[in-house]
Amino acid sequence: MPQNPPVPSKYTLAIVFAIVLIDMIGVGVLVPIIPLLLTDPNYPYHLDVAIAGGYVLLGALTAIYPFMQFLATPILGQISDHVGRKPVLAISLAGTSLSYVVFAVGIITKNIPLLFISRAVDGITGGNIAVAQAAIADATAPAKRARAFGLMGAAFGLGFIIGPFLGGRLADPSIVPWFNATTPFWFAAILSALNMLAVLFLFKETLAQKTKGSIHWAQSFINIRAATMKPGLRALFGTSFLFTSGFTFFTTFFGVYLIKKFGFNQAGIGDFFALVGICVALTQAFVTGFVGKRFKPYAILTVSLFGVGTTLFFFWLAHVSWLLYLITIPNAMFIGLIMANLNGLISRSAGPQEQGTVLGIGASVQALAQSIPPVIAGFIAVAFAPEVPLIIASIIVYIAAVVFFLTAKRVTQGTPAHP
Repeated sequence: MPQNPPVPSKYTLAIVFAIVLIDMIGVGVLVPIIPLLLTDPNYPYHLDVAIAGGYVLLGALTAIYPFMQFLATPILGQISDHVGRKPVLAISLAGTSLSYVVFAVGIITKNIPLLFISRAVDGITGGNIAVAQAAIADATAPAKRARAFGLMGAAFGLGFIIGPFLGGRLADPSIVPWFNATTPFWFAAILSALNMLAVLFLFKETLAQKTKGSIHWAQSFINIRAATMKPGLRALFGTSFLFTSGFTFFTTFFGVYLIKKFGFNQAGIGDFFALVGICVALTQAFVTGFVGKRFKPYAILTVSLFGVGTTLFFFWLAHVSWLLYLITIPNAMFIGLIMANLNGLISRSAGPQEQGTVLGIGASVQALAQSIPPVIAGFIAVAFAPEVPLIIASIIVYIAAVVFFLTAKRVTQGTPAHP
């Protein structure tokens, strides 16, 4: 006999918002620190590795988080269906907090294996995003669900603005003398621990009826196979994979590029990536709706993909730092338009009963696309130069644009307008 849905706590949405926000802050604080730790011998906390080795380690350390998230996200979602959302969220937040502590200790002791262990654990526990999404679906009526997921999207964007900014500032001893490379991670560890306590004492279980049956441990690989088997969505998933891969090539070594060519420090790198996040957020808040009323998604995505490919190449051509900021505005606007329209097309291309499945497949595709390029980029930087991944990024996004232009028109024009 089905049970009545539990009455959600008034804190449910606030706690879920905080979980997503802290997860993204944790990803963001690394952005200005890792390139300095591994590739800048003049940095006081440099890990005493050769430049070439540092490039390879930077790629591998960047890749391990999304790869573990790729493996863990569907599994944590299934486990939460079996045991409830609350215990999975609490344990994962404890793991996230511990991972930041381990990373800080790894910096202090110059222990590179500890850094990898930290990022692997954080990738596994960062899979709690799926559980957070499930809790929102449990706790909100269908009519209010879109607004709740919109708040979750806002947490993603806000975290990527706050994270790099905090990472750069909290690691800058010119602001406060005792700030150093470990400070952002102690801060993130405390935030995660506080969020865990909020889950334990304020979060009310949202799952009405627990699921019985086996857990599909290879669900991520099943999702990737499914992405290649859906004729109507294959072109969109392919575009998503290529765009995400290209953008990951760019983000992995752009911090190194800023250090080597323009002499940026941790605060400068953090501020730059925070600016990108602000521009993307403003685009999604104001520009997406305006453009969407005047042009079809196919046209918006085609222009935006070619636009990102072009602006990434212009970043490589820039010879003075002020040009970087000038290029950032159109680059971030195109990225914001791609994120909103591509995910929207994927969602609308599936029927109402397939939404969870299709969005899960999309998340697996994006996570895998974030896992492979950093490793390749590290070896490319060693073989050629640290700015070459930027050129590769531009080429891959151009390929994504061509693939979308040639294959997706029929799909997008025939897409039913599912709510």
